[in-house]
Amino acid sequence: MNKKWEFYNTDIAKVKELSEKFNISELLASVLINREIIENDEVEIFLNPTRNNFHDPYLMPDMEKAVERIIEAINKREKTIIYGDYDVDGITSITVLSKFLKERGLDVGSYIPNRLDEGYGLNKKAIKQIADEGYKLIITVDCGISGTEEVDFAYSLGMEVIVTDHHEPLEILPKALAVIDCKRKDNKYPFNSLAGVGVAFKLTQAIGIKLGLDEKEYLKFLDIVCIGTISDIVPLIDENRVIAKLGLKLIEVTRSPGVKALLNAAAYKEVNSNTISFGIAPRINACGRMGHERDALDLFLTENIVEANEITQNLNEYNRKRQDIEKKIFDEAISKIEKEKIDEKNVIVIGAEGWHHGVIGIVASKITELYFKPSILVCFEGEEGKGSGRSIPGFDLHAALCTVSNCLEKYGGHEMAVGLSLKREKFEDFTNAFEKIAEEAHTEELVSVIKIDKEINLKDISLENVKNLKLLEPYGEANKTPIFIYKNLRIDSIRALSEGKHLKLTLKDGNSIINAIGFNMGRYSEEYLIGDKVDIIGLLEINSFNGTDSVQINMKDIRKSY
Repeated sequence: MNKKWEFYNTDIAKVKELSEKFNISELLASVLINREIIENDEVEIFLNPTRNNFHDPYLMPDMEKAVERIIEAINKREKTIIYGDYDVDGITSITVLSKFLKERGLDVGSYIPNRLDEGYGLNKKAIKQIADEGYKLIITVDCGISGTEEVDFAYSLGMEVIVTDHHEPLEILPKALAVIDCKRKDNKYPFNSLAGVGVAFKLTQAIGIKLGLDEKEYLKFLDIVCIGTISDIVPLIDENRVIAKLGLKLIEVTRSPGVKALLNAAAYKEVNSNTISFGIAPRINACGRMGHERDALDLFLTENIVEANEITQNLNEYNRKRQDIEKKIFDEAISKIEKEKIDEKNVIVIGAEGWHHGVIGIVASKITELYFKPSILVCFEGEEGKGSGRSIPGFDLHAALCTVSNCLEKYGGHEMAVGLSLKREKFEDFTNAFEKIAEEAHTEELVSVIKIDKEINLKDISLENVKNLKLLEPYGEANKTPIFIYKNLRIDSIRALSEGKHLKLTLKDGNSIINAIGFNMGRYSEEYLIGDKVDIIGLLEINSFNGTDSVQINMKDIRKSY
């Protein structure tokens, strides 16, 4: 797949000015300007956020109502339940709010729907069970915004509901006591991209302020909030960056036995966003995907390190099984796509009997990445189908589902990722309607774009510069790792690694050697020869080998120089 290289139009004078003002490298200054972080206070907050950079939680819609009702529940010792999702965001949301409210003396329980039997969000069977157990107040976390009927049902059973969510609302909001969601049309909160756990954290902050608590009583949960925020792939800017930056520092010294056990299992050398995204999140998500969601919650709630280690071993096993199932579904999906030439269409929609619907979302992500097309995978059980979809920049998947909602039983999500259910008899109609929407949106014109922050040369390849760039961490959505271009390098050596999977290069600029590695780029070893002049784009990183640190370029693409 061809990728478009796109350059930022960076003002050199501003780069020098920012570099001198904040005593940072010109590389770092360039990246900040490309991210439109140029004002003094913006730069300071971005590079060195503090606990003072959180917004006022009472600017959120219905926050005052929610806080008053929860404090009433605390005072009356009312039986309260937190209803959350089965993914990392949902599990961490339940953990944070549950621990905080229990410390305030509230009799609080928790409910997580089983992904395989109940699916996402509120459901009436669960609500009936909750009512039968004597609960008077339901607080949703990371779900509930689309549960209009379910909230009405809860009220018919004599319960009240507070919704906290971060997903896109439908036209009609649930008739709950309070609906805290910064994506509401009447929202006045200055940031609307918090994860579900971020919204739950803001609720604890608001309660803490109302009760006159020391701020450490809610800030101490930032390690858990950070894990949920990074895992949910929300933009790591504004308040999410404050959460992630402070939370990662807290994770390094965490007191949570569950977090400690997960860090040991992940075995990463340092704690950063990659540790969370690739080491911790898959293990927690595997619980929900494989139908063992309570294990993940128990891990975060336990105060016993022995128990935490035992549960983590279970998580490792669930994750291993998830990987095996994922590979099988991926292989079957690719075979089906190629056989039926589905990749020639504007979108990829495929369904099959017996696919594990807890895993198809991951496979959809991989297919979208491979073909650079929106994709939806549906698994059928009898006449019922459950699906997961992933999109590409420039195509709003949630809006597309709204347009074809007559084909669906239920759906939800956001621009880049959705979940849905439909009847088998509607699958063909849905596929055709969805393809038509993509055709009208001209998705075939969308291409994978790599944004290049700056052209670099030999003087930029230094340990000091690369270490300076670490101030930009944590990286994530809306704060991607900076990409640089290095032109007119001569290939000094080239070889494939790991049975042809990866690419290793040494490149020459004059007499100086630059090392480069290209993961999943092994095919290029047959396209380029020693002596070829190339332009490469990639990340600057530090490679540690035999106690020696050196700079290497982690390549993202390569082309011949012209």
